[in-house]
Amino acid sequence: MALDKPLNEWLTDYTFPLEAKFQDLNYAESIYHSLVNELLANGTTTGLYFGSIHTDANLVLAKVCAQLGQRAFIGKIAMDNPDQTPDYYRDSSAAEAIDQTENFIQQLQAFQEKTQAELTPVITPRFVPSCTDETLLGLGELAQKYNLPIQSHCSESIWEAQYAVKRFHKRDAQVLDQFGLLTDKAVMAHGTQLTDQDLTLFSQTQTAIAHCPISNIYFGNGIMWVNAAHQQNVKIGLGTDISGGFSPSIYRNMQQAIMSSQMLQDSGQKQSRITAANAFYLATIGGAEALHLNSGQIKPGFKADFQIVHDQYFDVSSNNSQEIFERLVYHKSKENIEQVYVSGKLVHNQLGENNGK
Repeated sequence: MALDKPLNEWLTDYTFPLEAKFQDLNYAESIYHSLVNELLANGTTTGLYFGSIHTDANLVLAKVCAQLGQRAFIGKIAMDNPDQTPDYYRDSSAAEAIDQTENFIQQLQAFQEKTQAELTPVITPRFVPSCTDETLLGLGELAQKYNLPIQSHCSESIWEAQYAVKRFHKRDAQVLDQFGLLTDKAVMAHGTQLTDQDLTLFSQTQTAIAHCPISNIYFGNGIMWVNAAHQQNVKIGLGTDISGGFSPSIYRNMQQAIMSSQMLQDSGQKQSRITAANAFYLATIGGAEALHLNSGQIKPGFKADFQIVHDQYFDVSSNNSQEIFERLVYHKSKENIEQVYVSGKLVHNQLGENNGK
C-alpha cells in the first residue's frame, strides 16, 4: 500500500503502525502463517526476515517457519532513536535494544537446537537513522560475540544516505563499518545510492547486497548497479522486500531486475544490462552465497532446494533448453509452481495426491 509515498512518510504512516500490531501474538501467528505459506507457494525456500521489535512475536515467526518447513534467518529489529522512530514503536533505550536482541538470540538458538529446524538469529539494526550510536555499537559487539549474520538497510534512498552524512559526516556504509556491522556475514538491503568507494568497502569487508528491484523502483531513488558491484567482487542476492515491494514472487523480481538494468543502460551507464541467466543466478547461487548456504545449485553435496514447475507454453513454443529456461524466468508465477522442496523435504504441493500427475 501507499507506494506513491516517500520512504520516510511511508514508514511513519504505514509501516510502523503495522509492525506495532505484532505485539499481539495471535495477530502475529495469523499473519506469519499466511506469509510463510505464501512465500513457499511462490518458491522461496529461504527467508531473511526483518521481524519486529517484539521478541515473542519473532519467536512466533520462528515456530511457524519450523512448522511449515521454510529455512529462515530472523532478526529482532533494533530501533531506539527518538528522533526517527515513534514513541509507540521503538526500544525504550539502547540497553533494551541490546538486551532484547541477545535474549532473542539465546531463545532462538535454544529452539533451533531442540527442533533441529533450519533457523538462524540475525543482528538487525533497522538502519542508521533508527538507531543511536550506543545501539549500533552494542549490536556490532553482539555480532562478534555470537558470530552471527547481520542485516540492515544501506544507501537505500537519497533521504537515508543524506541523513547519515548530516549526522555522522560519513556515508552510511562507513558508519556501519565503524560500528562493526559490515562483515562477511552481513547482508545490506538495496544499495541504490552506493558509490564506487562504498562498493570497495563492501568488497573489502565481504559484505553482501540484497537487491530488491521492485522496492527500489518505489523507494530507492535509483537503480542498484548490479554489474558494477559484481565487477568489484561484491556478493549479491535477490530479494522481494515485501511490503516495500508489492510482490512476494522472486520470479517477479527477476523480471524487474532485468527491466531495471535496461533502464540503467539506457540512461548512459554502459554495460549495465543483465540477462535472464544473471537474474536467475542472483535468485539462487547469489542469495545462497550471501547467506553462506550450501544451496542454490542442484548438485551432489548441496541442500536439495528446488521446485517442480509447469511450462505453460511447452506445447506451442520452442523446446530448445535455453529458450525453455528464459520462458520460465519471464513467465513463471505461483500458479505454475507445482511443488517446492527445502533440504529434500516437500513443503508445498499444488498437485495433491490424486490428480494423476
